[in-house]
Amino acid sequence: MTSEYRHTPVLLAECLEQLTLQTQHTFVDATLGGAGHSFEVAKRLGHEGTLIGIDQDEVALAAARKKLESLPEQTRPALELLHGNFGELDGLLTSAEVPGIDAILFDLGVSSVQIDTPSRGFSFKEEAPLDMRMDPSTQTQTAAEIVNTYNAADLTRIIRAYSDEKWASRIADFIVREREKEPFETSGQLVEVIKAAIPASARRAGGHPAKRTFQALRIEVNSELDVLRRGLDAAIRWLNPKGRIAVISYHSLEDRIVKDTFASMANRCTCPPDLPVCVCGKEPILKVVTRKPILPTPEEIESNPRARSAKLRVAQKL
Repeated sequence: MTSEYRHTPVLLAECLEQLTLQTQHTFVDATLGGAGHSFEVAKRLGHEGTLIGIDQDEVALAAARKKLESLPEQTRPALELLHGNFGELDGLLTSAEVPGIDAILFDLGVSSVQIDTPSRGFSFKEEAPLDMRMDPSTQTQTAAEIVNTYNAADLTRIIRAYSDEKWASRIADFIVREREKEPFETSGQLVEVIKAAIPASARRAGGHPAKRTFQALRIEVNSELDVLRRGLDAAIRWLNPKGRIAVISYHSLEDRIVKDTFASMANRCTCPPDLPVCVCGKEPILKVVTRKPILPTPEEIESNPRARSAKLRVAQKL
């Protein structure tokens, strides 16, 4: 584990603008990390506000607490830092005993610290155990278990669906064939098999050949898309009227879920389109604030390459 949790918050100024925070507000950082966003949010909430931070990484929680408690006590909001996954948002917010929330932020994906900690097994650039669990204290299934036990059809399905990998079927076949000789234990073993599966001509473009497969395995290990759907639904329920939800996503699967969830909550009518008036009674719950996602500036991408694929979407509770 790293002793210093460094993280440059993505789209920070844009998030602060869109969240429209005021003193006395209750804000939830559903993906607290090293408190990069929350540190600046805390300054806006002031002593009368409440900041609830959620993370499934104990290292992140400890680093975030240290950073947030460095703010002057007389101007610092009430802090409630919770160990858990935002898919459990209902239970976590119930335990925090808050009646409702005024703003919530999701900064999705794996953190740079998790990637840079070899023992976590997220990186295709480091030799490490094939783990990829975001919360090893509660999760049992690892990436190694998936590549060693899933059949070729299931491996193809998750690699293709979760990463849009053109060579998914071939990579799955190579994995199944190779594990018959020796089970996969490390990231390095898997990287070599992926390289062998993808033709040399295809490896010359599009970045590291293992990037997409590693992304797919990480999503499968952590059930990230199902967790996101549960987290968004819960967050919208907990928002007070005029409260805002902001979500930063980093790949098309996440962004599509966010976009579709916001759209479905903003247009809930199920009446046939030829009816002159609505009779179903399903009133909209949200107003979509960002019809198109907010993207990072070229200057931010240059200073923080992690921001390159980021998209920010915002909605407001009616």
